[in-house]
Amino acid sequence: MRKHMKFAASTALAVVMATGAFAQDADTVIATVNGTDITLGELIITRAQLPEQYQDLPAETLFTGVLDQMIQQQLLSDTLEVEPTRVQTALDLQRRSLRAGEVINDLTETAASDDALQAAYDARFADAEPTVEYNAAHILVETEEEALAVIETLDGGADFAETARESSTGPSGPSGGDLGWFGAGMMVGEFETAVKDMEPGDISAPVQTQFGWHVIKLNEVRDQPRPTLEQLRPELENQLLQETVTGKLAELTEAAEITRPAAGDFDPEIINNLDLLED
Repeated sequence: MRKHMKFAASTALAVVMATGAFAQDADTVIATVNGTDITLGELIITRAQLPEQYQDLPAETLFTGVLDQMIQQQLLSDTLEVEPTRVQTALDLQRRSLRAGEVINDLTETAASDDALQAAYDARFADAEPTVEYNAAHILVETEEEALAVIETLDGGADFAETARESSTGPSGPSGGDLGWFGAGMMVGEFETAVKDMEPGDISAPVQTQFGWHVIKLNEVRDQPRPTLEQLRPELENQLLQETVTGKLAELTEAAEITRPAAGDFDPEIINNLDLLED
Protein backbone atom coordinates (compact mmCIF):
# COMPACT_ATOMS: atom_id res chain seq x y z
CA MET A 1 0.00 0.00 0.00
CA ARG A 2 2.70 2.50 0.92
CA LYS A 3 4.58 1.97 -2.34
CA HIS A 4 1.38 2.46 -4.32
CA MET A 5 0.51 5.54 -2.33
CA LYS A 6 3.98 7.01 -2.89
CA PHE A 7 3.58 6.46 -6.62
CA ALA A 8 0.11 7.99 -6.54
CA ALA A 9 1.35 10.93 -4.54
CA SER A 10 4.10 11.72 -7.01
CA THR A 11 1.64 11.47 -9.91
CA ALA A 12 -0.95 13.76 -8.38
CA LEU A 13 1.66 16.24 -7.20
CA ALA A 14 3.15 16.42 -10.68
CA VAL A 15 -0.23 17.51 -12.02
CA VAL A 16 -0.59 20.12 -9.30
CA MET A 17 2.91 21.41 -9.89
CA ALA A 18 2.19 21.71 -13.60
CA THR A 19 -0.71 24.06 -12.86
CA GLY A 20 1.41 26.09 -10.47
CA ALA A 21 -1.74 26.60 -8.39
CA PHE A 22 -1.12 24.99 -5.00
CA ALA A 23 1.52 24.09 -2.43
CA GLN A 24 2.26 20.41 -2.36
CA ASP A 25 1.18 18.74 0.87
CA ALA A 26 -1.51 16.29 1.93
CA ASP A 27 -3.69 19.01 3.47
CA THR A 28 -3.83 21.06 0.29
CA VAL A 29 -7.47 21.72 -0.59
CA ILE A 30 -8.17 20.60 -4.15
CA ALA A 31 -11.89 21.33 -4.21
CA THR A 32 -14.77 22.21 -1.91
CA VAL A 33 -18.37 21.00 -1.94
CA ASN A 34 -20.85 23.09 0.05
CA GLY A 35 -18.00 24.13 2.32
CA THR A 36 -16.52 20.63 2.74
CA ASP A 37 -12.87 20.36 1.68
CA ILE A 38 -11.51 17.65 -0.56
CA THR A 39 -7.76 17.44 0.03
CA LEU A 40 -4.83 16.27 -2.01
CA GLY A 41 -4.16 13.53 0.53
CA GLU A 42 -7.71 12.17 0.11
CA LEU A 43 -7.27 12.27 -3.64
CA ILE A 44 -4.00 10.34 -3.45
CA ILE A 45 -5.45 7.63 -1.21
CA THR A 46 -8.55 7.26 -3.39
CA ARG A 47 -6.39 6.90 -6.50
CA ALA A 48 -4.17 4.31 -4.78
CA GLN A 49 -7.21 2.18 -3.95
CA LEU A 50 -8.53 2.03 -7.52
CA PRO A 51 -8.92 -1.44 -9.09
CA GLU A 52 -5.97 -2.80 -11.05
CA GLN A 53 -7.50 -2.05 -14.46
CA TYR A 54 -7.31 1.69 -13.75
CA GLN A 55 -3.71 1.79 -12.56
CA ASP A 56 -2.13 2.46 -15.96
CA LEU A 57 -4.42 5.31 -17.04
CA PRO A 58 -2.72 8.66 -17.68
CA ALA A 59 -2.27 10.86 -14.62
CA GLU A 60 -4.40 13.65 -16.10
CA THR A 61 -7.30 11.25 -16.66
CA LEU A 62 -6.98 9.82 -13.15
CA PHE A 63 -6.71 13.23 -11.50
CA THR A 64 -9.89 14.50 -13.14
CA GLY A 65 -11.80 11.23 -12.84
CA VAL A 66 -10.98 10.63 -9.19
CA LEU A 67 -11.77 14.22 -8.25
CA ASP A 68 -15.13 14.03 -10.06
CA GLN A 69 -15.93 10.82 -8.20
CA MET A 70 -15.10 12.40 -4.84
CA ILE A 71 -17.19 15.48 -5.57
CA GLN A 72 -20.14 13.26 -6.50
CA GLN A 73 -19.69 11.22 -3.34
CA GLN A 74 -19.67 14.38 -1.22
CA LEU A 75 -22.81 15.67 -2.93
CA LEU A 76 -24.61 12.42 -2.13
CA SER A 77 -23.16 12.29 1.37
CA ASP A 78 -24.47 15.80 2.13
CA THR A 79 -28.05 14.61 1.56
CA LEU A 80 -27.80 12.04 4.38
CA GLU A 81 -29.47 13.67 7.35
CA VAL A 82 -28.88 10.90 9.91
CA GLU A 83 -25.75 8.76 9.84
CA PRO A 84 -26.80 5.09 10.12
CA THR A 85 -25.21 2.92 12.79
CA ARG A 86 -23.64 0.72 10.12
CA VAL A 87 -21.76 3.69 8.65
CA GLN A 88 -20.30 4.84 11.96
CA THR A 89 -19.49 1.25 12.90
CA ALA A 90 -17.72 0.70 9.57
CA LEU A 91 -15.75 3.94 9.97
CA ASP A 92 -14.66 2.97 13.48
CA LEU A 93 -13.64 -0.47 12.25
CA GLN A 94 -11.69 0.94 9.31
CA ARG A 95 -9.91 3.44 11.53
CA ARG A 96 -8.87 0.66 13.92
CA SER A 97 -7.66 -1.50 11.04
CA LEU A 98 -5.68 1.31 9.40
CA ARG A 99 -4.03 2.32 12.67
CA ALA A 100 -3.05 -1.29 13.36
CA GLY A 101 -1.70 -1.53 9.83
CA GLU A 102 0.50 1.50 10.39
CA VAL A 103 2.04 -0.14 13.46
CA ILE A 104 2.70 -3.33 11.49
CA ASN A 105 4.29 -1.27 8.69
CA ASP A 106 6.60 0.35 11.23
CA LEU A 107 7.49 -3.05 12.68
CA THR A 108 8.19 -4.37 9.20
CA GLU A 109 10.78 -1.67 8.58
CA THR A 110 12.76 -2.66 11.68
CA ALA A 111 12.13 -6.40 11.99
CA ALA A 112 13.99 -7.55 8.89
CA SER A 113 17.27 -5.68 9.15
CA ASP A 114 20.31 -7.12 7.39
CA ASP A 115 21.71 -8.33 10.70
CA ALA A 116 18.42 -9.95 11.72
CA LEU A 117 18.12 -11.66 8.34
CA GLN A 118 21.66 -13.02 8.56
CA ALA A 119 21.03 -14.30 12.09
CA ALA A 120 17.80 -16.00 11.02
CA TYR A 121 19.55 -17.55 8.02
CA ASP A 122 22.40 -18.87 10.16
CA ALA A 123 19.96 -20.25 12.73
CA ARG A 124 18.01 -22.04 10.01
CA PHE A 125 21.02 -24.17 9.11
CA ALA A 126 22.94 -24.24 12.40
CA ASP A 127 21.94 -27.81 13.29
CA ALA A 128 20.78 -28.95 9.87
CA GLU A 129 22.19 -32.20 8.58
CA PRO A 130 23.24 -32.16 4.92
CA THR A 131 20.56 -33.48 2.59
CA VAL A 132 21.86 -36.06 0.13
CA GLU A 133 20.89 -35.86 -3.53
CA TYR A 134 21.29 -38.52 -6.18
CA ASN A 135 21.79 -38.28 -9.91
CA ALA A 136 20.68 -41.43 -11.69
CA ALA A 137 19.33 -42.91 -14.89
CA HIS A 138 17.11 -45.93 -15.35
CA ILE A 139 15.71 -48.31 -17.90
CA LEU A 140 12.08 -49.30 -17.29
CA VAL A 141 10.67 -52.55 -18.71
CA GLU A 142 7.58 -54.64 -18.02
CA THR A 143 9.05 -57.91 -16.72
CA GLU A 144 11.94 -59.12 -14.59
CA GLU A 145 13.12 -61.26 -17.51
CA GLU A 146 13.42 -58.17 -19.71
CA ALA A 147 15.31 -56.37 -16.92
CA LEU A 148 17.78 -59.26 -16.61
CA ALA A 149 18.30 -59.23 -20.38
CA VAL A 150 19.02 -55.46 -20.23
CA ILE A 151 21.61 -56.06 -17.49
CA GLU A 152 23.26 -58.78 -19.56
CA THR A 153 23.46 -56.37 -22.50
CA LEU A 154 25.03 -53.69 -20.29
CA ASP A 155 27.49 -56.20 -18.83
CA GLY A 156 28.51 -56.93 -22.40
CA GLY A 157 29.62 -53.31 -22.83
CA ALA A 158 26.49 -51.68 -24.22
CA ASP A 159 26.07 -47.96 -23.56
CA PHE A 160 23.47 -47.32 -20.83
CA ALA A 161 21.92 -44.25 -22.45
CA GLU A 162 21.66 -45.87 -25.85
CA THR A 163 20.14 -49.00 -24.32
CA ALA A 164 17.60 -46.85 -22.48
CA ARG A 165 16.60 -45.13 -25.72
CA GLU A 166 16.12 -48.51 -27.36
CA SER A 167 14.48 -50.47 -24.54
CA SER A 168 12.98 -48.25 -21.83
CA THR A 169 9.20 -47.82 -21.73
CA GLY A 170 9.40 -44.90 -19.30
CA PRO A 171 9.08 -41.22 -20.28
CA SER A 172 12.80 -40.69 -19.65
CA GLY A 173 13.72 -43.31 -22.27
CA PRO A 174 14.19 -40.86 -25.17
CA SER A 175 16.64 -38.86 -23.03
CA GLY A 176 18.74 -41.92 -22.25
CA GLY A 177 16.89 -42.70 -19.01
CA ASP A 178 18.27 -39.59 -17.33
CA LEU A 179 16.38 -38.68 -14.13
CA GLY A 180 18.56 -35.74 -13.10
CA TRP A 181 19.04 -34.88 -9.43
CA PHE A 182 16.51 -35.99 -6.83
CA GLY A 183 16.36 -36.21 -3.05
CA ALA A 184 14.61 -38.25 -0.40
CA GLY A 185 10.91 -38.74 -0.99
CA MET A 186 10.98 -37.82 -4.66
CA MET A 187 11.02 -41.41 -5.91
CA VAL A 188 8.87 -44.40 -4.98
CA GLY A 189 10.13 -46.32 -1.95
CA GLU A 190 11.62 -49.35 -3.67
CA PHE A 191 13.51 -47.19 -6.16
CA GLU A 192 14.86 -44.87 -3.43
CA THR A 193 15.95 -47.81 -1.24
CA ALA A 194 17.87 -49.35 -4.13
CA VAL A 195 19.62 -46.07 -4.95
CA LYS A 196 20.69 -45.50 -1.33
CA ASP A 197 22.50 -48.84 -1.32
CA MET A 198 24.46 -48.08 -4.50
CA GLU A 199 27.78 -46.40 -5.20
CA PRO A 200 28.36 -43.99 -8.11
CA GLY A 201 28.89 -45.99 -11.27
CA ASP A 202 26.90 -49.02 -10.01
CA ILE A 203 24.16 -50.65 -12.05
CA SER A 204 21.43 -52.25 -9.96
CA ALA A 205 19.83 -55.65 -10.04
CA PRO A 206 16.19 -55.52 -11.27
CA VAL A 207 14.07 -53.32 -8.98
CA GLN A 208 10.30 -53.78 -9.01
CA THR A 209 7.94 -50.85 -8.40
CA GLN A 210 4.33 -50.12 -9.26
CA PHE A 211 5.53 -48.90 -12.67
CA GLY A 212 7.37 -52.05 -13.68
CA TRP A 213 10.95 -53.28 -13.46
CA HIS A 214 13.87 -50.85 -13.32
CA VAL A 215 17.55 -51.18 -14.08
CA ILE A 216 19.18 -48.22 -12.35
CA LYS A 217 22.55 -46.56 -12.91
CA LEU A 218 23.74 -44.24 -10.16
CA ASN A 219 25.82 -41.43 -11.64
CA GLU A 220 26.65 -39.12 -8.72
CA VAL A 221 25.89 -38.41 -5.06
CA ARG A 222 26.22 -34.98 -3.43
CA ASP A 223 25.03 -32.91 -0.52
CA GLN A 224 22.12 -30.76 -1.63
CA PRO A 225 23.32 -27.18 -2.17
CA ARG A 226 22.13 -24.86 0.60
CA PRO A 227 19.78 -22.11 -0.65
CA THR A 228 21.33 -18.66 -0.48
CA LEU A 229 20.14 -15.92 1.85
CA GLU A 230 18.77 -14.03 -1.15
CA GLN A 231 16.72 -17.05 -2.23
CA LEU A 232 15.26 -17.32 1.27
CA ARG A 233 14.91 -13.59 1.86
CA PRO A 234 11.09 -13.36 1.34
CA GLU A 235 10.51 -16.37 3.61
CA LEU A 236 12.88 -15.09 6.30
CA GLU A 237 11.42 -11.57 6.16
CA ASN A 238 7.95 -13.00 6.70
CA GLN A 239 9.24 -15.17 9.55
CA LEU A 240 10.89 -12.21 11.27
CA LEU A 241 7.81 -10.05 10.84
CA GLN A 242 5.56 -12.75 12.29
CA GLU A 243 7.88 -13.19 15.25
CA THR A 244 8.08 -9.44 15.81
CA VAL A 245 4.31 -8.92 15.61
CA THR A 246 3.67 -11.92 17.84
CA GLY A 247 6.14 -10.59 20.39
CA LYS A 248 4.64 -7.10 20.26
CA LEU A 249 1.13 -8.45 20.73
CA ALA A 250 2.25 -10.58 23.67
CA GLU A 251 3.85 -7.51 25.26
CA LEU A 252 0.76 -5.35 24.68
CA THR A 253 -1.61 -8.06 25.85
CA GLU A 254 0.37 -8.50 29.06
CA ALA A 255 0.16 -4.78 29.82
CA ALA A 256 -3.47 -4.25 28.74
CA GLU A 257 -6.80 -4.54 30.51
CA ILE A 258 -8.91 -6.82 28.33
CA THR A 259 -12.38 -8.14 29.03
CA ARG A 260 -13.98 -10.91 27.04
CA PRO A 261 -17.50 -12.31 27.07
CA ALA A 262 -18.09 -15.26 29.33
CA ALA A 263 -19.25 -18.54 27.84
CA GLY A 264 -22.96 -18.29 27.07
CA ASP A 265 -23.14 -14.48 27.09
CA PHE A 266 -23.75 -14.41 23.36
CA ASP A 267 -25.14 -16.84 20.83
CA PRO A 268 -22.33 -17.18 18.23
CA GLU A 269 -24.96 -16.94 15.47
CA ILE A 270 -25.41 -13.27 16.39
CA ILE A 271 -22.36 -12.53 14.24
CA ASN A 272 -24.57 -13.09 11.18
CA ASN A 273 -27.34 -10.69 12.27
CA LEU A 274 -26.99 -7.63 10.02
CA ASP A 275 -30.31 -6.31 11.26
CA LEU A 276 -28.56 -5.07 14.39
CA LEU A 277 -26.84 -2.42 12.26
CA GLU A 278 -30.14 -0.97 11.09
CA ASP A 279 -31.41 2.10 12.95
